[in-house]
Amino acid sequence: MTTVLSPEIVVADSLAERCDRCGAAAKLELALAGGGGLAFCGHHANKYADRLVPVSVKATVENGFAWAGQSHPA
Repeated sequence: MTTVLSPEIVVADSLAERCDRCGAAAKLELALAGGGGLAFCGHHANKYADRLVPVSVKATVENGFAWAGQSHPA
């Protein structure tokens, strides 16, 4: 049996990173459970939310961005 934990959610006024998928301004930065991190624009953050939540320990979300992973069931 695998237990899925929700990442700690932190809200920041702004993020400086660029999306690792398309290069747009990041709306979400993740610290991964296995180490390292990823950044995503709003589109890609929500598109991959179901895959990102289980592998993340911390999510920094730009203020005003509604990330689908925030309401992901644990």
